[in-house]
Amino acid sequence: MEAQKSESMEKCRVILEKISQFILSKMPKSDYSSLFNDFVESEFFLIDGDSLLVTCVCEKSLQPGQSLHFFYVVERYLLDIINKGGQFAIIFFQDAECAYFNFPELLLLRSALILHLQKNTTIDVWTKFSGCLSDEWSVFLEENCPYFLIVADEGLNQWQTYLFNFLVIQSWAVKVNAVLFSGQESDILRLYAYFMQSTFEKQMFFKKMEKTITHVYKILLQELGKHKDLALAPMFGELKVNNMMTEACEMITLLKELWPEGSDIRRVLCVTSCSLSLDMYHYFLESRKRNASEQTWDTQKGKGPGLTLQDMEDFCKLHCLSVAFLLHLPLSQRAHSRFITSDWSKDMMTVFKMKKWCEYFILSNVHMFEFWSLNLLHLSDLSDEPLLKNIAYYYESENEQGLHLNLGDAITKDYEHLWNSVSKLVTKFDVGKPFPVRKTKLHFLIKNPSPIKESSQEEMPSLGFIPVSSHLVDAFAGDVLKDLPFLKSDDPQVTSLVKQKDFDELVHWHSQRPLSDDYDRTKSSFFENCRDPRALKSYQKYNVFQRFYGNSLESVSSKLIVTQDAKATKNFNETKNKRAHETKAEIIARENKKRLLAKEEQKEEQKWTTLSLSIEEEMKKNLISGIKKLEDFLKSCKSNSVKVQVERVGLTACLKMWKEHCQAEGKIKRDFSIAVEMMKRIHSLMDKYSELLQEADWKLIARCLKYLGFNELATSLHPNQDAGADIKEKKKNKYSVGIGPARFQLQYMGHCLIREERKDPDPRVQDFIPDTWQRELLDVVDNYESAVIVAPTSSGKTYASYYCMEKVLKESDEGVVVYVAPTKALVNQVAATVQHRYTKNLPAGQVLCGIFTRDYRHDALNCQVLITVPACLEILLLAPHRQSWAKRIRYVIFDEVHCLGGEIGAEIWEHLLVMIRCPFLALSATISNPQHLTEWLQSVKWYWKKEDSATGKSTVSKRNVSAHGNYHKAHWHVKQSYKVRLVLYGERYNDLEKYLCSVRQNDVCFEHFHPCAALTTDHIEKYGFPSDLAFSPRESIQLYDTMLQVWKSWPQAQNLCPENFIHFKDKIIIKKLDARKYEERLKAELTNWIKNGEEEKAKIVLRKLNPNLDDHSGCMLDYFPHLVEKLKQMDKLPAIFFLFRLHDVEGCALEACKFLIDKEEEKRPPKADKEAHEMAAKLRKVGKSLEKQKIIDEKSQKPSRRLDQQILHAAEYNYLVKSLKKNLEMPQDCTYADQKAIDDESLQMVFQRVRFERKGKTLKRLARRGIGFHHSSMSAKEKQLVEILFRKGFIRVVTATGTLALGVNMPCKSVVFAQNSVYLDALNFRQMSGRAGRRGQDVLGNVYFFDIPLPKIGKLIKSKVPELRGQFPLSISLILRLMLLASRADDPEDGKAKALSVLKHSLLSFKRPRTADMLKLYFLFSLQLLVKEGYIDQEGNPTGFAGLVSHLHYHEPSNFVFVSFLVRGLFHNLCQPTQKGSRRFSKDVMEKLVLVLANLFGRHYFPAKFQDANTKFYQSKVFLDDLPDDFDAALHEYNMQVTKDFANFLQIVSRLADMKQEYQLPLSKIQFTGKECEDSPLVSHLMSCTKGRVAISPFACLSGNFDGDLLHPGVSNNMILHTVGISHIQAPVLCPQRMDSQGRKMPLNAYALDFYKHGSLVGLVQDNRMHEGAAYQMLKDFSLTIKAISVSLRELCENEEDNVVLAFEQLSNTFSEKFNKV
Repeated sequence: MEAQKSESMEKCRVILEKISQFILSKMPKSDYSSLFNDFVESEFFLIDGDSLLVTCVCEKSLQPGQSLHFFYVVERYLLDIINKGGQFAIIFFQDAECAYFNFPELLLLRSALILHLQKNTTIDVWTKFSGCLSDEWSVFLEENCPYFLIVADEGLNQWQTYLFNFLVIQSWAVKVNAVLFSGQESDILRLYAYFMQSTFEKQMFFKKMEKTITHVYKILLQELGKHKDLALAPMFGELKVNNMMTEACEMITLLKELWPEGSDIRRVLCVTSCSLSLDMYHYFLESRKRNASEQTWDTQKGKGPGLTLQDMEDFCKLHCLSVAFLLHLPLSQRAHSRFITSDWSKDMMTVFKMKKWCEYFILSNVHMFEFWSLNLLHLSDLSDEPLLKNIAYYYESENEQGLHLNLGDAITKDYEHLWNSVSKLVTKFDVGKPFPVRKTKLHFLIKNPSPIKESSQEEMPSLGFIPVSSHLVDAFAGDVLKDLPFLKSDDPQVTSLVKQKDFDELVHWHSQRPLSDDYDRTKSSFFENCRDPRALKSYQKYNVFQRFYGNSLESVSSKLIVTQDAKATKNFNETKNKRAHETKAEIIARENKKRLLAKEEQKEEQKWTTLSLSIEEEMKKNLISGIKKLEDFLKSCKSNSVKVQVERVGLTACLKMWKEHCQAEGKIKRDFSIAVEMMKRIHSLMDKYSELLQEADWKLIARCLKYLGFNELATSLHPNQDAGADIKEKKKNKYSVGIGPARFQLQYMGHCLIREERKDPDPRVQDFIPDTWQRELLDVVDNYESAVIVAPTSSGKTYASYYCMEKVLKESDEGVVVYVAPTKALVNQVAATVQHRYTKNLPAGQVLCGIFTRDYRHDALNCQVLITVPACLEILLLAPHRQSWAKRIRYVIFDEVHCLGGEIGAEIWEHLLVMIRCPFLALSATISNPQHLTEWLQSVKWYWKKEDSATGKSTVSKRNVSAHGNYHKAHWHVKQSYKVRLVLYGERYNDLEKYLCSVRQNDVCFEHFHPCAALTTDHIEKYGFPSDLAFSPRESIQLYDTMLQVWKSWPQAQNLCPENFIHFKDKIIIKKLDARKYEERLKAELTNWIKNGEEEKAKIVLRKLNPNLDDHSGCMLDYFPHLVEKLKQMDKLPAIFFLFRLHDVEGCALEACKFLIDKEEEKRPPKADKEAHEMAAKLRKVGKSLEKQKIIDEKSQKPSRRLDQQILHAAEYNYLVKSLKKNLEMPQDCTYADQKAIDDESLQMVFQRVRFERKGKTLKRLARRGIGFHHSSMSAKEKQLVEILFRKGFIRVVTATGTLALGVNMPCKSVVFAQNSVYLDALNFRQMSGRAGRRGQDVLGNVYFFDIPLPKIGKLIKSKVPELRGQFPLSISLILRLMLLASRADDPEDGKAKALSVLKHSLLSFKRPRTADMLKLYFLFSLQLLVKEGYIDQEGNPTGFAGLVSHLHYHEPSNFVFVSFLVRGLFHNLCQPTQKGSRRFSKDVMEKLVLVLANLFGRHYFPAKFQDANTKFYQSKVFLDDLPDDFDAALHEYNMQVTKDFANFLQIVSRLADMKQEYQLPLSKIQFTGKECEDSPLVSHLMSCTKGRVAISPFACLSGNFDGDLLHPGVSNNMILHTVGISHIQAPVLCPQRMDSQGRKMPLNAYALDFYKHGSLVGLVQDNRMHEGAAYQMLKDFSLTIKAISVSLRELCENEEDNVVLAFEQLSNTFSEKFNKV
């Protein structure tokens, strides 16, 4: 039997190991990304409670047994998640309790944590599920659809790890993603973690082994149960868990009788657990006596505890006394407790365990206090073991040595009450009196030479700042300087600043020599002023392509700009007063214009006469194509009288078609599209040309309305005539649409309702008539104002940007407009648009448009319109010697300004917005707090106004000092305005309708998704309807019908009936605005239902609007080709399919292509390939004979005698070419490409550009089928191919990541969300779905959800877009760059003003004075560090290698570490050539150099647990080795210096802390304040550590931490006072080894070194577990970093033979060569 059990357990271990290895194999491919992206409402997710407990217990600063500090750590973590928008529930599984059998203290902590979160916080805590494989758990997941589960990857023992593994694989099986606790990092706005997606492979792993896994899980639980009983045996003998629970219940019953009035949890647990422990220990001793000979208790280790019953009593008294202390001492006093380093004796440890078990049994039965007054507020503070040790040490050491201190009255009273209650509850023996506290002499603590820790082991540096005198420092931080301690000039820290002698090898280095900046080093696409014919030809080809690219973006014709004299600004909205008398010239001009118009009208009439017959014929054959031709003519026609004729013909044709259609009814299904077209024509005639309509036209319209069954409207329109006289009464119903006109228009014509558009042209705009809000934008530009513009995608907000450019181009040849775009793709697009739109004759050396990105630039500083990315504009604005160029900037346009709240580079957007002196336009479609943003920007503009008036010049007049002297003088009287306007517009031009995709019987099906289905009654009651949640008109009708269906006697039913609604009644033309009013009225009515007691009915309405979505068990992406095919059949292409994993983006495109190829193969005749082969052979043969004949004819002077034969051969050749082409021709239904969309020449030009690109061949092959893909790892040329061909209409299916979400102009008919992701948030959803519905082409946009869970869809639709919140705005490198700017700028005043603006105006500190003060102190800390490291002097001037550090600012803190290595001579020691005098270095030297650099730059971590995987690596080493010893020692020295300064800074900044908040738990807000205990000498003695605890949290002090503990690099954020708003991330420390939350080393990925060794991208994918695109990008960045260092070192060193410079040049060349081969 035992053998069978052992064999069974061994099999289980094999399965458990298999599960572990499967999870480990997937870990390295997990995405390390931000969990929350929209800061308002995140996805709903789950946190595993036991994982949370294990992670927080492992907190480095936490002392075991200190429960209050533990709860503080838990609450800090949970509050951080809540503040970032987290929406979650915490799950504690009942089965998980078994894993703590060896940790009774954690069992108690777990029970307390559950109760505390349930009773004292608003967090949802679920404990009802037995385990993760239970049916109830599966139902819960199905109902709530959490997006991910945060779980630990390792437990306290292997059993707990197994349980976590079960939870992970079960979550994957039900499509819930797993997020690891390990490696999490938090900043102000985001939480980063390893995100393990639930893929189909992971789902199948569980499903294939489900029975086995369930069986193994059950056996595992049985084993855990046995271990639990074994763990109890040494202390409780034969008593099992159930027996102990009974004992605990009896003790609780006795206490309730003793204290009928109730009490608090600390007193209750203290008394009951002490009583139960004494009872159990008495039972234990009695049993031991009885069974002395048998040694029953001696199960494993000899003897049980050797304590007497009196010792146990003494221990319990100490415990009661410690609880009395907890009841009376506020946290401010407890935080000064001294810390005892001695451990408990071995016997005490066993007693301790027994005590904790007893406490656990009591707390597990807390439900017994249900009808008794039990205060659970202080569940978080049940035990304080460090305090207990402190008291124990006093009584057994200090008291014994003669120190006798009074407890104080209050503590004595509580202590006596507790102990007397214990003595009453213990009935089996007499318990002694409260005093003396200790009766026995036994030492509970092990003797220790230095048992008391009264201060930190390491001394904090003396508080004090090194004085730095600088105008910038005084202007920014002058108000806080006066309160700070400064070091005297003779202080060692100041005297040590005297320049140390540089390392000998650096004598030839000019560290202060100005370096070329990123602009100089960025590759110029074309060398300016180059005369090389090949370069010029290349430049011409580039310009031709740019114009072609621009033409694909918009159909606007190019405009020649001519510089004009400045004119006074006009307000075009004012009514113009006509002059009383026209001059003769004006009369002639007017008459000429009149004649010209008449002539034009005559031409158009003739054109219509010619075309009308063919269009009428086309309409008879096919109404849709006929109407399209008719509408095309209307677009090109300018004469209104001709348009009326055209519309009349269209209406007559529609009427005729409707009559014929209705007469044929019964044979065919009723088609309302004809009726819709008829009403469209009526709308057009009555809205646009009503003043031109004749009597006959009105009759025709009335007649049409009569035929449609709209008799009342017909009569109201033409009452004097029987418009329907020819309709017999009985046939009326035959022609009628059967519904009222209002319902008909809403239900069937919603997409083509007329929009409210202005009809008065604006002279500033030639191509269209702008709306009122657009005119406001033009006024903004005309008045030189700034504006924040928030309007939906494709609403026309970008036009203001081009108007702004045009205005500046017309003003002069000198002014510059800078257009800032978030991505390179958008930069290329805007540049092409500008080059297509405008041409201008400029002086030699100047151009109209330039580009500057980190990859390339051209004409950036000699252009008038610069298109760039934020980082590159920042480089130019912060470059001291570029200030003369910066003064030429007239306007800056920020596109997609919501990137200010983005994940990467957000702070750069902030810097730009506050540094520019000129006006700006900030554009976005998605900001939820634009007022706040505008206020902040307005405050910045007031600063610049003050600066400008202080210097006595306007910003614009300053620019008169420009190096370019020919700037138009006439312009200078115009001053910029400092006003910042907010322009809001919320209406999308096209409606969006949403659909759910599901798979039924192997077919893709679609179901309409009503926006209300996303809402709940709770959401409507709390927040109302989301502001941007719009209905299409038919969705309004659907809501009305559902409301009427649910509430038959609804009082407002009649008023809201479409035919009776006030804005529809008796209207022939219902406009979009009318429909919007109806929608708002319905929303208000539904809200009233909820607020006025009809919530249940409202719930039914929302439920009925919910679609039925079938959940498909297989992999949905397998059906991707079928989805595309279905959309094609429904005429819903072109479409963009958004996916979020790079390999799926490419994979789905290739699968769709394969589907078409297979389809073609099926259709292709069996012999077609053979025939094609034969024809090709024949063609070659005929071709050769033709060539041969041609040669003969050329040699022979006489005409050939075989002329006839030659003609025959040529004819045969042409026939074969045509036949072969036909044979190989792609059938129309086997491609999505529209062959007519682009000519062959243009297509070849686009294809030609990608012939040498990595994905060029694949993209061309896909494009032939009308398919493309688009993602961030593609080159610019590859992306442009897809963008151009998609816009042209050739490619009609594109799979893409979020790269297309940011402003790239790729409008389409449909958008499909084909994959769920953490990146699919409210912001990206709006950006992506905004692509659907091409203005002018589509009347409706379609959004499809494919494989997106229903709750997620609801969340996307109802969530607000993100609020823009400030990032932490400063970094040490930025401060150094600002100091460089302030001291070395061409115009010092301008440089200082810009630097000061960046420091003063952070969004984070706007309207938050405490944060502003903190930033000032952080600035001063940064200066101290820069002074000590030798980068600036005491006057604030840059010194040493400041230029090199600031040049590598992207890589902080690695830039500082790199320079410190260089200055210490470590690189010179390493870089020794193969032989003296050689300029080459060995392979070993190069690899060691890459090892050092890989430890500094491009660091990419694996989860700690991955090291346990049994994985074989083929090419790569995978895990990066540590730094060489000398480099490691230097790094440690650097880190310690920075950490000391940071700790010093934290001490100073601590004065800004809100101590009221610091003394309360962060989430539950439970306060631990109160009056300090002053009547107890013992308390004063034990709480005597008042020094060295200023900068750390008082909760951390409870675990014996001091300020000195902040001197360890990488200290936990939980140690730092949380209300100062600073975390350890702000210290530029580079930890050589990063530890996760459980103290495990997280290995670095050796991808850079591995690639240097083997040069294989495939190796990195296979071994290093990287996605190909990500690996390519990271290698590219690493290569650029080496190049940047190499160039900088060469510029700084005058010695041509310097080994370090030569080594870096060799490495840069070698790495680049290897990378370029990829």
